[in-house]
Amino acid sequence: MVLDALVLLGCRIAPGDELTDAASRRVQRAAQAFADGLAPRIIVSGGRRWAARAEAEVLADALRARGVPSGALLLELLSFSTCENAHYSVALARELGFERLGVVTCDWHLRRALAAFDAAGMPAQGVAARTPASPLAERLARAGRERVSYVVDRLATWGGSAQ
Repeated sequence: MVLDALVLLGCRIAPGDELTDAASRRVQRAAQAFADGLAPRIIVSGGRRWAARAEAEVLADALRARGVPSGALLLELLSFSTCENAHYSVALARELGFERLGVVTCDWHLRRALAAFDAAGMPAQGVAARTPASPLAERLARAGRERVSYVVDRLATWGGSAQ
């Protein structure tokens, strides 16, 4: 199934606009999905500034470096959380007449991200950036953070109801 657009979710950017490992995996997965023809556009989502530039700007540069043309990129620069990524990306998608989205994020983050897109009113298809094997303690800590973040997303950001 061809999608109207991919949504690349932002994440931490290292000093000097260097991609973290997670950001690099997400960018690579989005660039590959674009090259494979999964979608003709990529909404690059993330307004948080880790230094001088918003994460979406840094990620868009990395996509261009991997062959994605500037004309295929749309920047969403208002979001500061996964729920806001979904909310503002869905609003932009609707404005452009898009109905079918693919969400590109880390495999461990995908469940929460897709729930956020459901809550924002536009269910999406997951496009997972695979995480390399890691020690059990690291996986358990990440899973715990994701569970807490899921609850925080639902209660704090959207008041526990679908928007």
